[in-house]
Parts: sequence; structure tokens; C-alpha cells
Amino acid sequence: MWRSRLAFIAALTLGILVCSISTGAQTPARVLRIGTLTFGSNPDPYIETFLQQLHELGHVEGQDIAIERRYAQGRPELLPTLAAELVRLNVDLIFALGTDVAVSAKNATTKIPVVFLASGDPVGVGLVPNLARPGANVTGVTLLASELSGKRLELLKEVRSKISRVGVLWNPDHLDYDYRATQASARALGVQLQSFEVRQSEDFDKAFKAAIRGKIEALVVVPIRLTFLHRQQIAEFGLTNRIPTVSGWAEFADAGGLLTYGPNLKERTRRAAIYADKILKGAKPGDLPVEQPTIFELVMNLKTATTIGLTIPEPVLLRADRVIR
Repeated sequence: MWRSRLAFIAALTLGILVCSISTGAQTPARVLRIGTLTFGSNPDPYIETFLQQLHELGHVEGQDIAIERRYAQGRPELLPTLAAELVRLNVDLIFALGTDVAVSAKNATTKIPVVFLASGDPVGVGLVPNLARPGANVTGVTLLASELSGKRLELLKEVRSKISRVGVLWNPDHLDYDYRATQASARALGVQLQSFEVRQSEDFDKAFKAAIRGKIEALVVVPIRLTFLHRQQIAEFGLTNRIPTVSGWAEFADAGGLLTYGPNLKERTRRAAIYADKILKGAKPGDLPVEQPTIFELVMNLKTATTIGLTIPEPVLLRADRVIR
């Protein structure tokens, strides 16, 4: 019996030793490298939202993923160089925040998966051949919802029914269809539109002066990165001149605009992270359809309404998803 017990202990010890050696010999999981590329500067809240969503999906920086952050610091000419740098680092995926940013990433590689968040038309700018089946190494999430442009004008008319002259602040170089959709809605509502084009930061003061000369009664702001970066300036123009301003992303209302109706930027960014997670786990970018927004939020700024002397009708107010008081 003593010998049997000794043999059992020896066998058990040997088993533990073999198991330990086997476990120690396993190849550690490869750390996946993710490149993030944006037009702005560090920190960028939407890059951080993207990374936070990845964390919620189980990825931990420093453990299973490593992040290579690249910022163009507001200089578009740096985007191709930064994209090429990420490609040289042989990252496993690039997250491109912005339409032109995504174009730079696409131009830099045909192999590394690129996930984008874009406000422009991804087919029109050549990112993908079609939305349903991108077919190559690029896919992502859009903010494009031009059909809402007419709805914003309708909301404006509900708030101030007698308006007849409305300005539109937009960039004709940005490939979206908001201005065209706003024109169609204006014809149906009997509203005269005035176009104020902005292609760069220096154009805003000139546009505002032209808007005053044109005696506009409200201002529709096409939501793109350029107007987004100047949302505080736009809101101050509206407040100072008692001109209601409407746009598509809630951040415009947070800055002091009267109302916004459109997709939620942070929710869209989280959706891009979900796409990135799928690709990191083996999905092919070309098999993932470009996702368009389907959930929209109406945000009202009552403080702004009071400042410019407007009373928002109760039926409109009751439809708001969020009210800033």
C-alpha cells in the first residue's frame, strides 16, 4: 500500500510538472496594433470614445491591443504622411475619423483594414464602390442623413412660422447633399434661401457679414467638420444678432444653437468601434456594409430661445429628446 501511495504521488507530481511546462511553453497571444488618425489635436474626444467602446468590448490597451495615435493638428496636408506612417508600422487596423482622413488612409494601403466615421458621401469620394458591399479593405459608419435637412427647416418654421428669408451656411467642396435637400424643402415651404459658403476658417466673418446684409431671419448650418469646429462662433453670431440657428449634431445646440436634429456623434463613433472589433476578430471589411444612421435625436436649447426672444411651441418641445434649460 505504501508503494502504491508513493507511485500515486510520483505520478501526480509528474503530471503537474508536465502541465506546468506545457502551459509555460504556450505562445502568448499577439498584441494587435490599432492606428487612429484624425484631423484634430490630442486629446480628441471622439478618438477617446472609440477607444472606450473597444475597452467595453473587452480590449485592454497594453494587454491585447496597442494604440498608435496620430493627429494632423488641423493641417490637412499632414494626413497622407501620417497615414503612410501607420502603414509603415504595419498596424492591424486604422480608424479614420473624418471623410478626408479616411481617403488618406485608403490611399495609403490596400491591405490594412480601414474603419471610418465620415460625414461625407463615402461612395462619392471613392472610399467604397457601394454601401451594401464595400468589397475591399475599407468600411465604416456614416453621419450622412441629408433627408433630415428639410426636416430641420420644417422645425424652424414650426418654431417661427413667419420666417421667409433663411441663410444656409455650407461648404460646397464637402460632398454631401444637405444644401440640395434644404432647397427642395424651402420651395415646398415658400422660404427664400440665401447661400453662404465657407471653405476655410477665414470665410466665417465674411459669411456672417453677408448674412446681416441679407437680413436673414434664421440660419441653417450644414453639419460638417468645418462648421463643427466653429460651432461656438456660429452660436455667438446667432445670439448676438437674435437669429435662430439650427443644425444636425447635438454639439451645436450645446454650444448655443437653438435646435439640432440628426444622428448622435458619440453613438456613431461607438458603432465604428464595434465594426473595428468585428474585424479584429476575423471579419473581412469588404463584407461589412457601410452603416448609415437610423436613430436621430432632437435637441432644443431653451436658454438660447429665451435670449433671442423666442417661445418654442409646446408640441415641438414635447418631441425633443433632450432640452437644454
